[in-house]
Amino acid sequence: MDHHYPNAALNEVLEHGRVGSLFQPIMNLRDASVYGYEALSRGPSDSPLHAPDALLKSADHAGLSSEIERLCFEVALRTFSQRQLNGKLFANLRPLRLFDPFFQPDKLLAMLRTVGLPPQRLVLELTESDPTQDFARLAEAVQALHKVGIGIAMDDLGEGFSSLRLWSELKPNYVKIDRHFITGLNQDPVKLQFVRSLQAIADNAGTLIVAEGVETASELAVVKDLGIAFGQGYLIGRPTAAPSHLPSPEAMQCFSMASISVFPSSGSTKASQPCARKLLIDAPCVVPDAASEQVLELLLKHEGLHALAVVKDGVPVGMLTRPLLLDRFTRIYTRELYGKKPCSVFMDREPLVVDIGTLISDLSELVVRKGKQTFTDGFIITENGKYRGMGSGYDLMRAITEMQVVAARYANPLTMLPGNVPIHEHTDRLLAANVDFVAAYFDLDHFKPFNDVYGYRKGDAVIQLLGRILSQECDPGLDFLGHVGGDDFVILFQSADWQERCQRVLARFDTERMALFQFEHVAEGGYFSEDRRGKMVFHPLVSLSIGAVPISQAEACQRHDVERVAAEAKKMAKKADGSSLFVERRGFNQQKATHVPIVEMGDSGDDDWDEAA
Repeated sequence: MDHHYPNAALNEVLEHGRVGSLFQPIMNLRDASVYGYEALSRGPSDSPLHAPDALLKSADHAGLSSEIERLCFEVALRTFSQRQLNGKLFANLRPLRLFDPFFQPDKLLAMLRTVGLPPQRLVLELTESDPTQDFARLAEAVQALHKVGIGIAMDDLGEGFSSLRLWSELKPNYVKIDRHFITGLNQDPVKLQFVRSLQAIADNAGTLIVAEGVETASELAVVKDLGIAFGQGYLIGRPTAAPSHLPSPEAMQCFSMASISVFPSSGSTKASQPCARKLLIDAPCVVPDAASEQVLELLLKHEGLHALAVVKDGVPVGMLTRPLLLDRFTRIYTRELYGKKPCSVFMDREPLVVDIGTLISDLSELVVRKGKQTFTDGFIITENGKYRGMGSGYDLMRAITEMQVVAARYANPLTMLPGNVPIHEHTDRLLAANVDFVAAYFDLDHFKPFNDVYGYRKGDAVIQLLGRILSQECDPGLDFLGHVGGDDFVILFQSADWQERCQRVLARFDTERMALFQFEHVAEGGYFSEDRRGKMVFHPLVSLSIGAVPISQAEACQRHDVERVAAEAKKMAKKADGSSLFVERRGFNQQKATHVPIVEMGDSGDDDWDEAA
């Protein structure tokens, strides 16, 4: 591009005021009203400077950015007033413009009086386009604006170079979360946690959050349920010259739904894992030329130590184990021959050495790769390459077991569906939101005999089959699916057609399970296996029982009440022959129930949701 053309075009824009303003609504997520509008400047429609990025970049190149920003601000202020738009005007401004005499409080107040707007309706939205060094001076300028009633917003939090520092120093009235963290929020547990954390900071700082880039009903539902104050995006309203005084019908429909969103499950991530530091044993070490008999005496003195690190200049060079030294020194003449010799004669010159920050999962892989002897001997732990201590295979195994137990509470390792902790959290959210829902408990019948006949691998296949069917038959935006453990699943339905979904689950399971049985067992309708008393008993094919309980917002109950009545409904379903759905409609006070059998195949069971949990 010819550099003279942009300058000439910019001069024309400045001379004739050829910029316009579009306005995008900002929705109040507490009452579904339009709280205000963000002004978005545009250059001449017949010019390469129409797009805001092109306009500002050309202005920067020409040294006219200050003049262009002033013009954009004046046009936005004047147009907003002429359109008689309600609420607040959010006008974009680079932070350094606050030092410009044009944007000092007295000048701004004069402009506001000219267009007939009180200062409380203006919010200066600071964009992070320039590095900010003088935080103290910037904070002083913001404080002066606050004193006259003008609000401050930070734009695109999470995108810029100094977001959190600016937030801390400037104490803005509003913080806008960058659209990157809102797009797909309903499916991304990492984004969910990020936004949750920002909301917690905002609550403590007295700041109001605006979620930018809301484009789907699912994103809006999650943003609203997180307690975020405001939303902005194409779903709520697109930027236009003459915007509506109401959010879009799609946004209003989402807001009016008597349901809560289903948060994506985070499961267990590597970021939350412990590391080798947890396994650190503060153990002495020896130098390579230490006498072997002295090393043996040191090991005998420290009975709990299985091995010692051999360290030279702070760096591990080998490892000596108790069994090896005891074996050598119990042989005839070994003490006389080797007692005075350096211990390096007996050391393992290639022990496993790991950094103190190594994650437990990665450490376990290293131990397996190194070989089973490493599990017995243990490993050396370093920090910044220097010796810190020892680690044992037993402690590693115990840590892995603890991790698996914790992980299973968040995500079942067999199906990767949410475990007990997320199930409890979502139940509590439903009850706190005072919405109607249905708690449905799914349990396999005759599952133990199937395991006995076909083995645990086929048993896992049946559980995975049920998990897959449930995942496909529930609405992920409304219905929460969790795997309590074993062959027990829970769906917390908000779908109005939940009963039809349960019927489809039963029908599909009865059809798709057949591929897992031997032909003769299908023909005979079951198989023989030993019961608990050792007698051979005929058992029907695995079937499915569902106990469902509608929970009304009119009923005051706790999570444990929901779990109890759902478990009781499941017990009732298991009393019927074959796959069946039992719907408990008594609630907590009434006495009415319906039973819907599907196929004729009997069972009885005694597993409870709360017991499985």
